[in-house]
Amino acid sequence: MDRVPFAFPDFAPGSVWLVGAGPGDPGLLTLLGRYALETADAIVYDALIDARLLDFTRTDAVLEYAGKRGGRPSPTQPDISKRLVELARAGHRVVRLKGGDPFVFGRGGEEALALAGASVPFRIVPGVTAGIGGLAYAGIPVTHRDTNQVLALVTGHDAQGLLPEGIDWAALARAAPILVFYMAFRQLGAIAARLVAEGRSPDEPVAIVSKATRADQQVLVATLATAADAVAASAIEPPAIVVVGPVVQYRDALDWLGRLGP
Repeated sequence: MDRVPFAFPDFAPGSVWLVGAGPGDPGLLTLLGRYALETADAIVYDALIDARLLDFTRTDAVLEYAGKRGGRPSPTQPDISKRLVELARAGHRVVRLKGGDPFVFGRGGEEALALAGASVPFRIVPGVTAGIGGLAYAGIPVTHRDTNQVLALVTGHDAQGLLPEGIDWAALARAAPILVFYMAFRQLGAIAARLVAEGRSPDEPVAIVSKATRADQQVLVATLATAADAVAASAIEPPAIVVVGPVVQYRDALDWLGRLGP
């Protein structure tokens, strides 16, 4: 059978590509994501991307930082969306470079809706999300036949940075053996207490993966009862992904990155 030659899709002037950069390791960027960076006239990028990804951009490309970090002055989401529209209407090929995957707790849906509302053509380029790829770098599979048939991805805070009260915590505690929390670092104690109150065992294993997939990745293993105190006593820092459930038990056997050494 003759193979059809592979060709990248057209990146037209006046359009925006929302590109997932992956959880940190620049090697996890997709081929389509690299092509977008090499082609774009303007790149609007997030705080959590690896700066080496910008080496793929053209020397004459416009680079605009639009990082959002909790507790620090940051551009607002409406401002970012407005800027994407402005750049596209100026005739630029625009990349919105986002950590992880644009559609997994990345506000990519909000930006895409703004582009659609402004009649700006756009494409979504998925990326490796931290809740899966980041845990893989810690030797923790999010699914395993012996432990779970269900996985829940959960945000760790609401728009005000507080414990999300829109979640049915009782249902969540019962429904999924494996819970993966994004942006949960500052609410870890409250989350653990809520899960225990809703019936999860205080001895259930928890892993906190800080700066997942990066050279300075750190992994802390605890339980629901001890996780908050363990984090407070450690030097571990956000960004971090948190996983609750029996898959944490596989870390010792599957810590392939730790076996590679520094």
